[in-house]
Amino acid sequence: MLRVSFRRELQDVLDELVRMMGMARTAMHQATEALLEADVQLADSVIAADAELDDLREETDARAVSLLALQAPVATDLRSIVTAMRISSDIERMGDLARHVAKVARMRFPDQAVPEEVEDVFRSMGESAEQICRAAEEALASLDGLAAHEIEQLDDDLDDAHRELFDRLLQQEWSHGTTAAVDTTLLSRYYERFGDHAVSVARRVRFLVTADSADLADRPTDPSRVPPEEPV
Repeated sequence: MLRVSFRRELQDVLDELVRMMGMARTAMHQATEALLEADVQLADSVIAADAELDDLREETDARAVSLLALQAPVATDLRSIVTAMRISSDIERMGDLARHVAKVARMRFPDQAVPEEVEDVFRSMGESAEQICRAAEEALASLDGLAAHEIEQLDDDLDDAHRELFDRLLQQEWSHGTTAAVDTTLLSRYYERFGDHAVSVARRVRFLVTADSADLADRPTDPSRVPPEEPV
């Protein structure tokens, strides 16, 4: 009976993580719209909603710690609990990155934060971020250990867009000044890191299924791509 109770409570934790992934996906969708439409009310909504995601992360981690303390999990269950806590950290960071995008949109209101000539790239990045998040969400819901490779390939689209923006910034034709260049650089990094955290979730799902720590190995990352915590 104790094991049945444990498995049910662990499933509740995993279900909550799936819900949090959906919230992060919605946040990035809305943040992208706020950015491209200079919609300050939507930006404020994204910023405010991030507090709920933070609270859910704390609640989920508390439930996981309770399982550790009260249920004496065996090795397999221990791996599931610890991995769930790490996934919750990734999801919270995804919400933070969506909030950062919304903060840039809010900071530049009533102007639009990104120049018209790069709107297409940011719209594409927003769509890719949502697609990656949805795929990771579905992998988590179904415990699909095979999805990580596909999600990494989707993430390559974000990486390509990130590089494209830097190429545009380095062109002599860039005429939008330093502030727009800084905003564009930061925003690009926020989207790129959002995708990286979704990939991390998928890898952790694969680890849950396979128990192979090699599944957690990161692809090479350029340290210069890691963004500051807040927009400047």
